Amino acid sequence: MLTSMIIKNTPRDRDGNRYGEAMRPMIDSEIRANLLDGILNGTHKSANMLSFIIYYIAHNPNVKKKMLKEIDSIFQGDKIRPITKDDFYNLNYCEAIVKEVARVFPVVHSFERCINKPDEIAGYQWPADTSFLINVKAIHNNEDYWEEPNKFNPDRWMNESFEPKKNSYIVFGGGLRSCPGRKLAIVKLVCLMALLFRKYEIDLVDMNSPIKTISGDDAVACVELLVKFKPRN
Repeated sequence: MLTSMIIKNTPRDRDGNRYGEAMRPMIDSEIRANLLDGILNGTHKSANMLSFIIYYIAHNPNVKKKMLKEIDSIFQGDKIRPITKDDFYNLNYCEAIVKEVARVFPVVHSFERCINKPDEIAGYQWPADTSFLINVKAIHNNEDYWEEPNKFNPDRWMNESFEPKKNSYIVFGGGLRSCPGRKLAIVKLVCLMALLFRKYEIDLVDMNSPIKTISGDDAVACVELLVKFKPRN
């Protein structure tokens, strides 16, 4: 995350300067502000996302079984040692769960984009400076983009040849203004899953109780999810 900001719009930027000559490298104060925004702004979203992950794991026992098998094969019953970089790169199924939960139940349900010049979209002419509200969940559940979109299936992400169609997976936005903390978010959630599930049996208090959420301007928050923790043997 830090490296990508330091090298942006410099000769080391692999993406090159695709957005015009006005783009320049970021100065230190801008990098610092973006790092702070990425860490602090992502905290509550990661907390809500973890709640959704626990909910979906509890309702999908086969997914939970595969996840625990992966975690146990990596940590071999050690419930206290720190998670290493190699551990993270081997937690492939945990990462697949994170991505799939984010697809079926995105924390950010919409985001805004504005066109800087007139354009034709969906057969209509739109003037410059028109704002559009992008419906994330509608795109994530579109049959034109996803096979069995309404099915919770982390295994779709385990296929090495699988790659979502362009702009069909936008939980972190897209383009120039995509979330700068997207990689950090994945790392945090995968590591939190491993830390919790290697040590505790985690179940819902009431399997028939739906997760209680509230929607804000652009995001969904979990307001209640009752769970029970029991130390694993």
